[in-house]
Amino acid sequence: MNMTPHRARKRFGQHFLHDRGVIERIIAAIGPRPGERIVEIGPGLGALTAPLLERHGELDVVELDRDVIPHLEAACAGKGELRVHNVDALKFDFASLAGVGQPLRVVGNLPYNISTPLIFHLLEDAADIVDMHFLLQKEVVDRLTAAPGGGDYGRLSVMVQYRCRAESLFRVGPGAFSPPPKVDSAVVRLIPYAQLPWPARDERRLAELVNQAFSQRRKTLRNSLKKLLDAETIAAAGVDPGERPEQVTVADFVRLADASLA
Repeated sequence: MNMTPHRARKRFGQHFLHDRGVIERIIAAIGPRPGERIVEIGPGLGALTAPLLERHGELDVVELDRDVIPHLEAACAGKGELRVHNVDALKFDFASLAGVGQPLRVVGNLPYNISTPLIFHLLEDAADIVDMHFLLQKEVVDRLTAAPGGGDYGRLSVMVQYRCRAESLFRVGPGAFSPPPKVDSAVVRLIPYAQLPWPARDERRLAELVNQAFSQRRKTLRNSLKKLLDAETIAAAGVDPGERPEQVTVADFVRLADASLA
């Protein structure tokens, strides 16, 4: 069946991956194994989907743009069982795909315009997810994996690293996509902790405190957190009130959040 070629849609943030070498590197990084449940977000025209399906035999995909689905199904025909969920990934219940004793793995070339809220949405289901491999804007990957002390370290770094080990795998240039984006991309691996290394007493309070701190990142903790903690309480938690938020570790943010509940 002949189909009209699909043009990338700006409103969906579509940049279709086409570089075979990059695709092979991503699949090698994922390393699909029998018995796993793999879900791909934003499969688009199936550049990653088709070879992944061929290796794994079955795949769930979450795709919002209904117009790409016929192209996707054509690219994947005869390669395995493809289950398409034509829904908004930001509203999708990923935990519903996790079977008993069947690890859930999430992959995708994520649209730049929703990558951060989508990662926060996935963190809500982190207990059901073994790992995540995403192709993202390099700037976002730098923030996800940043250590304290630099300009890339912020709210996203803290809240993701609270739940996951984050590792930048490799950079991907604009030429690997059609149309080429105006920025570099990178592949990141996020592995949710089976047991949190620094469990907070109240995770909503932790999120509130981190958000408050980084909303005024140039200010010291003494000033940015004064609505939640005084300087004496910050110091009693083992943190210097004169530090700026970008200098504070995840473990210290948890201590501060716990102290704010006392």
